[in-house]
Amino acid sequence: MSAKRLAKSADSAPSATGEQSGHTGAPLTRLVAGLPATVPFTGPEALERRSGRPFILRLGANESNFGPSPQARDAMRAAVDRISCYADPECYDLRLALARQHGVGVEHIVVGSGIDELLGLIIRAFVEPGDTVVTAAGAYPTVPFHIAGYGGRQEAVTYLDDANGFRNDLDGLADAARRNHARLVYLANPDNPTGSWYRADAVRAFLDRLPTGSLLLLDEAYIELAPLGDPIVPDALLPINPDDPRLIRLRTFSKAYGMAGARVGYAIARPQVIASFDRIRLHFGVNLVAQVGALAALDGAAYLREVVAEVARGRDEYAALARELGMIPQPSATNFVAMDVGSPARARALLAALAEQGVFIRMPGAPPLDRCVRVTVGTPPERATFAKILRAVWPTVASAID
Repeated sequence: MSAKRLAKSADSAPSATGEQSGHTGAPLTRLVAGLPATVPFTGPEALERRSGRPFILRLGANESNFGPSPQARDAMRAAVDRISCYADPECYDLRLALARQHGVGVEHIVVGSGIDELLGLIIRAFVEPGDTVVTAAGAYPTVPFHIAGYGGRQEAVTYLDDANGFRNDLDGLADAARRNHARLVYLANPDNPTGSWYRADAVRAFLDRLPTGSLLLLDEAYIELAPLGDPIVPDALLPINPDDPRLIRLRTFSKAYGMAGARVGYAIARPQVIASFDRIRLHFGVNLVAQVGALAALDGAAYLREVVAEVARGRDEYAALARELGMIPQPSATNFVAMDVGSPARARALLAALAEQGVFIRMPGAPPLDRCVRVTVGTPPERATFAKILRAVWPTVASAID
C-alpha cells in the first residue's frame, strides 16, 4: 500500500478516546486534589431522595417558615416579567437602601448571594495559604469549608459548657488569635448552632483583645431576632462603625426576612475593603428577582415585627417542651432552639427517629454540642405537630440509650 493510501486510511480510522490513548486530562491543583470529598451541608432534598419519602416538617435549616413579607412577594412576582434582563451587577438600589437603614455610605456595603458567598470572598481576599483563621469548634460549616478551599488553616476553639449553657469562648478565641497571629477570627452573634448571644459590651471587649493585623468577621445573620431594645435583656447589637479597620459585619435576608432561597446577604466594612471585593466577586451573582425582593423586604417593618414576635413565642414553646421531656433547652436569640438530650448517641437516635416520622431537624457535629438537636421555630400548626411527634418518639429513644 502506498504511503498516500496509508495516510488516508489512518485519517479515516476512528480516533482513540483520551483514556485509550493514555491522556487523563488536566490534573487538579494540589490544593483541590487534597481536599476531602465533603460539602458543608446535606440538604433535606438529598435526604428525601435517599429515603424515598418527603418530609412533612422541615425544621432543620433555620429557614423562616413564615416566608417573606407581602411586599417582597408582590415585588418578586412582578420582577419575573423582567427576568430576561441581567440584574444590576452593582446591586446599587439595594445597597443604597441598606446604607440609609444603617446610617452608612453606599461605599461601605457589598451585596452577595448569601453570607456563604461573602465568607468565601473574605477568606480569599485576606488568607494566604497556610494562614490561620480562628473559629469555634462546631461553628457554621461553610467557614471551615472556605478556609480549607483557599488553603488556610483553621484553629478551632471548643465552646464553653457550663451553667449558662453552650456559648462561644471569647477569651479562648482571643487567646488563639494572639497565639497564632490569626488573619481572621470568625464569631457568630447570635450564634449558630447554639442560639446563644453576647451583649454589645462583651463583643466590643473581645474585639479590643484581638491582635494587631487580625480581622473580625462578625456574622449577624440572626440579629433581627435578637433581644434588641428589650429593657430586661441588654442590647446584643454592637453599634455600627463602618470605618473600623478591625471589623467586617455580615447580614442576610435568609432568616427573619424569610428569603433563604433568594440568596441575598451583605457585608458592612470600610470602603477600602468593600472595593477590594470588586476585584474577585461574581458580578452577576445576585439575580434580579432576589435584588427586587430584598429591596421590598426592607419596607415590610410591620411584618418583620410580627415574625420576630411569633418566633419568640415559638422559642418559649420549644423550651417548655424540652423541659417537659427532661431535656435542657439552650437560651436562644435566633429562630431555633438547641435541646441538650444528654449524649451524642441519644441525639443521633432522636434525629433518626424523627426522620422516620417525616421530621427534618439537625444536630451539631462537634463536642460538646453533639449532645444537642437543633429545631427551627415553625408556624403554630407546625410546632403543634412537632410537639406531638416528639412526645411520641422520645420515651423510646431515651429508654433505649441511657
